[in-house]
Amino acid sequence: MKISARNALAGVVTKVTRGAVNAEVDLTLQGGETIAAIVTNASVDSLGLQEGKSAYAIIKASSVILAKGLQGKLSARNVLAGKVDTVQDGAVNSEVTLKLSHGTSLVAVITKASVKELGLKAGDEVVAIVKASSVIVGVDH
Repeated sequence: MKISARNALAGVVTKVTRGAVNAEVDLTLQGGETIAAIVTNASVDSLGLQEGKSAYAIIKASSVILAKGLQGKLSARNVLAGKVDTVQDGAVNSEVTLKLSHGTSLVAVITKASVKELGLKAGDEVVAIVKASSVIVGVDH
């Protein structure tokens, strides 16, 4: 599987909850983190998603929101704690690579102004926020 998204996180389906049109698919990543994705029931069927099946949580780096010193609850299903590993500044945007609490790498692309405003540097504790509807689920052929 080749894709342009920076984050293709390997895991196993641990739960599928079907609704009338969409389903919530929970994946446990190799590092132990859990990612929730909202996909159509048709996608669940065509991908053969069921408990125990290997799958990928695919997340565009631009869909990852970073927060520092976050307190309180959010409506986003995926709030993942980690530490900044690297920050690579560009002219407008910066690429921030995180190591999540169990060692999984996650890449976020945010504005350079946001990096500066948050004072992000290697070693900082942050949370990565991703809406479940922004997670694509993929499987090997």
